[in-house]
Amino acid sequence: MKNGYLVKIIPPEGYSIHKFEFARWQVIALAAALVLVVGSLGAFYAARMHWAAENVRQMRAATDSQAQQLNRIDRQAQALGSELQRIQRQNQQIRRLMGADKPGGARGEAAPARPQQQSMQPVDAGAVAQRLARLEAASQRARGDQDRLRRLAMHVLNVRHIEELARAEMIAAIPSINPVPGTSIASAYGWRSDPWPSYHKGVDLDANYGDQVLAAAAGTVVSAGWDGGYGIKVDVDHHNGYHTWYAHLSRVGVSVGDYVRKAQPIAWVGATGDATGPHLHYQVMYLGQTVDPAPFLNGVPARVLASLH
Repeated sequence: MKNGYLVKIIPPEGYSIHKFEFARWQVIALAAALVLVVGSLGAFYAARMHWAAENVRQMRAATDSQAQQLNRIDRQAQALGSELQRIQRQNQQIRRLMGADKPGGARGEAAPARPQQQSMQPVDAGAVAQRLARLEAASQRARGDQDRLRRLAMHVLNVRHIEELARAEMIAAIPSINPVPGTSIASAYGWRSDPWPSYHKGVDLDANYGDQVLAAAAGTVVSAGWDGGYGIKVDVDHHNGYHTWYAHLSRVGVSVGDYVRKAQPIAWVGATGDATGPHLHYQVMYLGQTVDPAPFLNGVPARVLASLH
């Protein structure tokens, strides 16, 4: 046909022929329709593929973000575990300082938590949540234990400080220095024949006239003045059974009732009373009985310190 198209369809058997005539515009319209349909289908599938790819990308990004968050939480859990371990270690040290625990941990106390090794693989959310819950509970217990131990430690340290102060005060009240530093014993404690046979109840220190006399220990002056053959004498009560006497003085620098500290100047050497020359008669009394002052000239005797425990 002119300005058109003729399509013949001949079956494999028989002699009938099917004819179809199409004008040119019909063919063009059909082709355009096919192109439009195919193009539309292609665009639809392309859009679906793009949407699917975008969903996959978003899911992957969400998965990566969740993995990073879980890993961050896991690192926080490890930091909490390290903090818990530090607190438990401090608690054990406090117990040892108080003498309430032996090295190696308190009986019945759980071993300090150890942080796990960092893993580069995503961690399981349920496992991290359980681990955080356990660590948080253990951390609360440890912090409560630490607060209690710190209060107890402060109490114990205060008690020990008071005990140390009391012990230091007790030692300070025990005669332990030479009343005239640098001098030696001219006449010892006990029986002697010079200048006449007698039992010498103290020691004579070879001091010079006017040398300063120091208190051998802290105490209270109970007498200060003339006492017969002792001449001018000072008697210091140390409030622990000990008294110290300082005799043959030239003059005194304290009065009855004065509190004196160890090594405080209290008098000056002389030759008063039954003295043949300047020296200091130094006498130590314990529970009313004389004792040899020699061991008390250079510190508290070991046997006396041992009795303080």
